[in-house]
Amino acid sequence: MLTIDQLSHSLTKPFVLSLAAFLLSMLLTPIYSNFAYKHKLWKRPRTHSATGEELVVIAKQRIKRQIPLMAGLVILVSVAVVTLLFNLNRNQTWLPLAALVGGGAVGLIDDVINVRGKGGRVAGLRAPLKFAMVFAVAAIGAWFFCYKLGFNTIHLPHWGDVKLGRGIIALFILVLVSTANAVNITDGVDGLAGGLTVYAYGAFGIIAALQNNFGIAAFCFTVVGALLSYLWFNIPPARFLMGDVGSFALGISLGVVAMLTNTVLLLPLIGLVFVAEAGSVLLQIFSKKVFHRRIFISSPLHHHFEAKGWPKTKVTMRFWVIGQVAATLGVVLALIGHYI
Repeated sequence: MLTIDQLSHSLTKPFVLSLAAFLLSMLLTPIYSNFAYKHKLWKRPRTHSATGEELVVIAKQRIKRQIPLMAGLVILVSVAVVTLLFNLNRNQTWLPLAALVGGGAVGLIDDVINVRGKGGRVAGLRAPLKFAMVFAVAAIGAWFFCYKLGFNTIHLPHWGDVKLGRGIIALFILVLVSTANAVNITDGVDGLAGGLTVYAYGAFGIIAALQNNFGIAAFCFTVVGALLSYLWFNIPPARFLMGDVGSFALGISLGVVAMLTNTVLLLPLIGLVFVAEAGSVLLQIFSKKVFHRRIFISSPLHHHFEAKGWPKTKVTMRFWVIGQVAATLGVVLALIGHYI
């Protein structure tokens, strides 16, 4: 049992580190912004959606402007610096930090190819290669999770911990690859993925704190602090985009946090919009291949609503509201489902 002083110190640290990440990110952002505009790190325009539909309707809605990519580097660097200096812990923060950096490295390669290319259907790494690289990062993390940290169970509400043995490796890889791709797919409207990841990391930060996993909680709130700085500049009209370096880093690390807190069954709820976005792509592909017809005007889901005439701000704000409600429900279920 923690004393009042110990509890106070433990709860103060996450918020202090969150503030530190926010301030560091605010300091680094003008440096990145000047560099990005000077060297014209423009995002290549996509001509087709994730399922092959031509983005004609959406293109007409958007103001044609050059916008830099790879602002996720600022988030990654801010979180890494704060964690390395003030919150490095083998059992709680090594793995999410390594996943953040590993996922960011894959995304950075993709973004560099995007920036140096000329636009078109494929804007970056080919999907199979990108998947293989993300899979490799997840597999290395799974090995550390199982053999170095000793995790081999999954918690089922009202049933307790169920031992999976080495099966935990397959689950870990599935969760990380799925979450990384879901966040990446969602990053298509100014501020959308950034806001949703704030709610998701915030929810897992609260859950970790209630479990007395204060290192994980501090890591989550460090990410939240860096993301709040990013959102300051990314709310429409965005000054820049996080790019794959940001979305893959945040997505794969979010999966790690869910596994470390043994609340992976809550991840689909806390990340409900991410699930809906990725699910819309899978449903669209299935329907086109099997029934030769589209379910959505365009996918992912945010493109569908844009094609229906919703302004991007309306899409972002309404998806944010759903994300907030889902994250809150996730915390509530953690409390009543014996995860704490």
